Amino acid sequence: MRFFTGVDEPVAWALRLVRKRHREGGRTAVFGPASVLARLDQALWSEPPLDFVPHLRLRAGDAVPVDASLTPVWLLEQPMAELACDSAVNLGFDDVEALSGFERVAEVVATESAARAAGQQRWRRYKAQGVTIHHHPQGNSHEA
Repeated sequence: MRFFTGVDEPVAWALRLVRKRHREGGRTAVFGPASVLARLDQALWSEPPLDFVPHLRLRAGDAVPVDASLTPVWLLEQPMAELACDSAVNLGFDDVEALSGFERVAEVVATESAARAAGQQRWRRYKAQGVTIHHHPQGNSHEA
């Protein structure tokens, strides 16, 4: 479990994490509020130009496509076990128990007070579950 705190641009940070995991050959689920996922969806199509990462966004209640195994990156509001992702990037999904099935989890916590407070709550729940947390405070550095 990696906790990135003090992140000024959570969508840009998640974009870097997703691109890195995609280059490594992993399958990644990204969780967060619909508005944040919409921004990440757009960024995955266009940033940087000509460097598209195959992905799909599933909204709550959407059916999982038959060819789901062909897509390496999923943008989700709720976990879907049938996608068989090995990594998760969390941009504000609060159900930490649902994230326990992933081999790798990266929590990205923004600088706003509400995001920090929610991140602290998630940290405490992970600790209560006995999860080892590797903390990566960001400040001015943006290296993933």
